[in-house]
Amino acid sequence: MKKRILTAGPYVGGKEEEYVLDAVKNGWNENWNKYLNKFEDSIAKYVGVKYAMATSSCTGAMHLALQSIGIKKGDEVIVPDLTWIATAAVVNNVGATPIFAEITPDSWTLDPSGLEKKITKKTKAIMPVHLYGYPAEMDRIMEIAKENNLYVVEDAAPSLGAEYKSKKTGSFGDISAFSFQGAKLVVTGEGGMLLSDNEELFGIAGELNDYGRANKVTATIDRIGYKYRMSNLQAAFGLAQLENIDYLIDCKRNIFNWYDERLRDIEGFKLNRELKNTKSIYWMTSLTLDSRISTSRDDLMKRLDKEFNVDTRPVLKKVSKYSMFKEADNPIAKRVSETSLNLPSGVCLKEEDIDYVCNSIKSIIHNR
Repeated sequence: MKKRILTAGPYVGGKEEEYVLDAVKNGWNENWNKYLNKFEDSIAKYVGVKYAMATSSCTGAMHLALQSIGIKKGDEVIVPDLTWIATAAVVNNVGATPIFAEITPDSWTLDPSGLEKKITKKTKAIMPVHLYGYPAEMDRIMEIAKENNLYVVEDAAPSLGAEYKSKKTGSFGDISAFSFQGAKLVVTGEGGMLLSDNEELFGIAGELNDYGRANKVTATIDRIGYKYRMSNLQAAFGLAQLENIDYLIDCKRNIFNWYDERLRDIEGFKLNRELKNTKSIYWMTSLTLDSRISTSRDDLMKRLDKEFNVDTRPVLKKVSKYSMFKEADNPIAKRVSETSLNLPSGVCLKEEDIDYVCNSIKSIIHNR
């Protein structure tokens, strides 16, 4: 295989060029936010919420979300112990403490029973993560939040289009955030989106994202704010991407099914698959190796890279293992982070690419 098979990569069609060129030529002065407004309105309608605000990153959106609900120094926010560092980092950024809870062994999302054990008098919010496009168990998480008077901030970064009981991720919590970073399903290069049905919280977030300006006419500043705005050019690209989202999700699900057909009968392999009452977008097809496979996860990745020109990624690290935190005792998160990898899952991959990846994997484990 001369051409490297990459882990991720977007689909870019003609609409992206058309919309971005229009924004370049005409998106100034009174038209400065034409595509921003369209992108925000389209995302809100697609997810099924009232309000959406495009931001420069999902991290920025989550920062605004935590500030809008009043999270501050001395508070605790419960997060899953398997996620990208940004989930915990934004909690630290507002002066609060991230509390790391266990994940489920199947979806790798926040385990409701583990969540309950972590609630204290200092707990103010829960941040479930729909990891790799697999929905968390939102019914039970929302019940627990209501029982304990806690906010729910959905880190829906990699899950646009995923569903739990026919309802889109990002529409359950008090406030939520998506990512459009270049490896995601829908991309804007870098970018994010904050969503909510709560007018008050959304208003606070909007003011914070405008330098704390309460009155745009007089430029009155009520509080210290930020500038996490997405550009109109990025929004033009994102709108074109969103118009293709059903096709993109079909591509991701087809890729998973191709892997499943080729790897399901190998003892010691387990693909992370959607659970009952959920629809995953399979942003990443992930593979776990157990003790029946003599090749380690890391060795498999190295050989795929050097011998077959196949790019893979280790599943995210157990966050509490990072030196800036105190490690939590979450054995499932530890096992998954040490034994699992993300297979090439870019939307433009073809069936013959998946054939090649699977045959390469089989060659390595059978010739150990």
